[in-house]
This record gives sequence, C-alpha cells and structure tokens, in this order.
Amino acid sequence: MPWRVGAQAPTVNPQDVQDVLGFLQKAQAFLGAPADSPPEPVAFELKCLSGSGAVRFLEGRSLLVQAQSLHRLKLSAEIDGSSVTVCRNGDQLWVHVPRKNLLVIGDPAVPRFATRPDSVSHEKLDIGSAFFAPQQLLLLPFAVAISSVPNGGSSDYILEAGELAREAGIKGRLVARVADGDEYPSRLSFDDGKTGATIEILPHDASSVDDTTWQPQPEADDRTERVALSHLTRFVRVASASLTKNIPELGPPKGVRRLIATEGKGRLEMHDGTRVLFVEGTPEEMGRQQGRLLKKEVRRVVDRILYGVGVGSSFDKGRWFFGEIEEAVRRTGPHVDPRHLAEMDALADAAGLEREEVRLANFFPELFHCSGFALSGKATVGGRLYHGRVLDYLRGVGLEENAVVYICRPSYGHAWVNAGYAGFIGSVTAMNERRIAIGEMGGRGEGHWDGKPMAQLVREVMEQADTVDEALDIMRRTPRTCEYYYVISDANTGRACGIKATPDLFEVIWSGQAHPQLPSPIADTVLMSAGDRYTELHRRVQAGYGRFDADAARDLMRPPVCMKSNIQSVLFEPGSLDFWVANADNDSVASEARFTKYNLRELLDGPPARKPPRKGE
Repeated sequence: MPWRVGAQAPTVNPQDVQDVLGFLQKAQAFLGAPADSPPEPVAFELKCLSGSGAVRFLEGRSLLVQAQSLHRLKLSAEIDGSSVTVCRNGDQLWVHVPRKNLLVIGDPAVPRFATRPDSVSHEKLDIGSAFFAPQQLLLLPFAVAISSVPNGGSSDYILEAGELAREAGIKGRLVARVADGDEYPSRLSFDDGKTGATIEILPHDASSVDDTTWQPQPEADDRTERVALSHLTRFVRVASASLTKNIPELGPPKGVRRLIATEGKGRLEMHDGTRVLFVEGTPEEMGRQQGRLLKKEVRRVVDRILYGVGVGSSFDKGRWFFGEIEEAVRRTGPHVDPRHLAEMDALADAAGLEREEVRLANFFPELFHCSGFALSGKATVGGRLYHGRVLDYLRGVGLEENAVVYICRPSYGHAWVNAGYAGFIGSVTAMNERRIAIGEMGGRGEGHWDGKPMAQLVREVMEQADTVDEALDIMRRTPRTCEYYYVISDANTGRACGIKATPDLFEVIWSGQAHPQLPSPIADTVLMSAGDRYTELHRRVQAGYGRFDADAARDLMRPPVCMKSNIQSVLFEPGSLDFWVANADNDSVASEARFTKYNLRELLDGPPARKPPRKGE
C-alpha cells in the first residue's frame, strides 16, 4: 500500500499487533500449505448471529467448514430447506444438491460453450493463492489501528481502518474475540456503517475427516453434470462480489446533463445520475457503440446474469443452466434476425467478451415477469393516454446498477427508446417515435423455444410498426415462444390493447373488454396483472377514475401492485413522447424510487450534452 506524504500511521499497541499478526500468520500457514504436504484437518461451524445491510439475509444461517488447507476445502449449508455442499479437492471443484438430485463437477477439459469445442480454458483453481501474503501482513500496522479490551476470560481485538486503508476503499471495524489460550477467534463482528454481521465460530470434531471427505458422494438417482470449471469459479467470484454491491438513492433531479464519451455516431450521457446511451447506424455500428461506451457495465451484467444468476439457478432447478440456455438459443436460432446477431457480435467484440456470452445473456429477458396498464379517454385528465409498465424480476442481482435508457436510431427502421440494461439489444419496455408503446409480462410455458425470442420481437414491433394494428400483425404472424402477455398503446388513435400470446394462441382484448383472466373491465383501460396485484390495481383505477394525470398514473405502480422484486417501473405518455423511468436502489423498489423524466423527441432532435469543464478551465 503506498504511503502518502503527511499521512499519519494509526495508533497501535505493540503487543496487540503481535497477537493479531500471530493469529494471521498461523491462518496463513494453514491455508497456504502445499497440496502435497497438507496439515491436520479442521472442522468448525460459522453461525451468523446477526446481519445487516447487504448481508442481512445471512442472519440465523450456519455454514459447516471442513478444511485441510485451501487445496482441500468443503463448505456445507442449508439453503431454503435444501442441503448444498461446495468442495474443492485440488484442481477439482464440485457442488452437490441432494434434494435436487444434482451433482455438478467442474472440469478444466470441458469446453465453455457447446457450440465451440475449442473454448476449453484449461483453468486451474487459484482460490486464495495470495491469502495473507507475508508482505501484506507487514503492512497491517500501517493501515489498521489495533487495540484490545478484556472480556471475561477472552480478549476482544479491535481492528479499525486507518487513513491509508480508507483511501484504498477499505473501511469499517472488525472485532475478533479470542478466548485466553486459544489460537483462533471464537467470534467475529464487522460493521462499516452500511453492512454488518456477527459470526460465531464453533469447533467441530474433525477426527472423521479423511480422503473420502473431499470426494463427491452421489446418490443413486443423482444427475451428474460435468461442466467447464471456469463456469463454477466465475460463479463463486460473482456471488461473492454481489454481497458488496451498493446502489445509492438518487437525489432530487436538477436537470443536469453531462457528455461522458462518444464512439462514432453514438454517445453516452448522464442525465441527473442516470445513463442515457445514444446508438445510431448499422447493426455493427450500434453494437460497437454500446460495447465501447458501456464496456464495464456490459461485462458486469454478463458476469452476473450468466455466471451469477444463471449458474446459481441450476442448484434450485436441478438442471444445469448452460445446457438449458444453449439448447434454447439453438432452437430460437432459425428465427433470429441476422441483423440482431451482427449487433450482438459487434457488441461482444467491442466489450472484450466471447460472442457466445453476449448471445446467451441476450436470451435472459425471456424470463422477465411484470404488470402493466393503459389508461385513456374518460379515465384520465384531458383524455391523455398513459401506459405503465412494472418490471418485477430478480431485484438485487446487479441489473439495477447497470440500468440504461437507450435512444436507438437504426439505419433500417423507426427510432425508439428502450428502458433496459447494459448488454441487451432486445427490449421488454419501449416506445417509438411513431407514438406506439409496449410492455411485456412473462407467463408460463418455459421450454417452448421454437420461435423468435420475445425481446427481439418487441424490438421489431418498435422499429416497424406505425399503428397498433401493424404491431398486432407483426406479433400475430411471427413464430413465438412460451407464454407472454403484452400491453400495446397507440396515441395516434387513442387505442390500447392487452395480448395473451403462446406459440399456438394469440388473444387480444381492447380497452374496457373483459377476459376470463381479467373479469372486471373498466372503460378506457387495459389492466394486466395477476392475483391480488390485479385486484389492487383495479381498485386504484376505479377510485381515481377520471382524475389520472402523470403523477397519479405513476402512483398506480406502488406496492402492492408491484412486488418486492420490482427493479424497474416506467410510465409512457405516447402522445407527447414524454416518459418516466425509475430503478430500484438499496432501500426502495423501483416504484418508490425517484422517477426521471425524459422526452423522446427532444432526445432525438436536441443537441448533445456538453462535457463538464476540466479543473482550471
């Protein structure tokens, strides 16, 4: 860690420093022991007594650890009633979920992608290879203030981040309780003001630990999947990193626009703390613009979607994620517009990712779920048309911090706005310059993949449709996947409709029409939701009928109409091309977070934002 001139070293007690260094050196010697000379095994339970902030979900949970250096490390826990074991045995990593009859074994010889036999990474496990390196330990007294206080037969060693540690982004306070005469702590507590946890460390008998402990023990009806080792190691890294994500609340809007960067005809701007990406031109140009201007965000989304949420879902479903999604992409392949493939490939190249990664990640929106509505005529002030869309899906996995408002001007169709996420070229929430808006809601039928991916179908509607009737025609004649619901609105005619679409069924209801799944129609409205959420949305619309303006329409999306998983909420006013977007943050679902107002026509025709002046200019 570099020493800044004038920085003051933390106040330390020499004996306390020696004690803490002694504990850490013993841990380093154990964990860093060579594979061919392992130490005696240990076993202990980590029990989370309390958790707050990003780790509050750990409260009350326990983890059994068995270890014989970092080369032999086994972690076992109960997650949602299901036993999960993760084990490293040398260069092998395996995960066993008996309740789901699934054993996954990471193998460095297995290709990363089924379509690319040459995509073998030959990765070797290096987990913790530099754990507490001796040179790092020597710097500890310069970065951390160390002290201790007696605590009834134990000592509480207190480590607080000093000035240098804080400058390096390390902050907070760690308290390690060590019983007199023990070599290791019996309790650890950490708090940095936002995230905190207290962990009790309970020793277990390790006498039964032997060579078989580190070998997978599949049951008779288990399904064994041998997969690319890199998929599992990236899952571990992404899952660990997700614990520290931070999405702060946006402050009041001030009308501040800043130009961040340009790439060809594309540019990235920040509008009151929100990303607005302008892409224009051929598919290759638009893909390259996004990949270069949002490189960090694209890579982060692909990591969290494919290797975090995707791989993690395998252990809940009992089916290997990459096998399923690669099969789905193969089956949808004949129905994908070559222009979309060209855009995805250009995006991947510009972002420094494998093309297969971006293609697979772009299939992910097929799994989104939501609510939606359209209000017009007698339901609203002045007969204006308002179209609301609530995205309820996977809040907290890392999509929210990579939200983007895309202003798309393709060389072959209408310009349109896409409320989405970095790396995605399709859409589930959009409005075009012809005053047509659309929002999607997921249903059932997962596995019916012989059609055009839903997110690309929505995009084609935006780029090709001038009216709601043209939009319906495009959707009706296109081979479709699974079961999806849509709301489409058309400010040119003031009409709106709801759609239920499967590969074999295409039903349309217009404003004020009833359907067996939506039994209580209200004139001049389309209300699409399910269960209690539909009941509450219906009640709110009845209560405010005739008085809805933009503010009141946005309020319709608040809980319980939106779910706890609400990551994004959008309101369109297609007649004026105004729209409002809100994304969830650490503390609030999207519908209770700040909405930012934009206007599509102004964004298309207005001048670019200006770069902020440099210091001294």
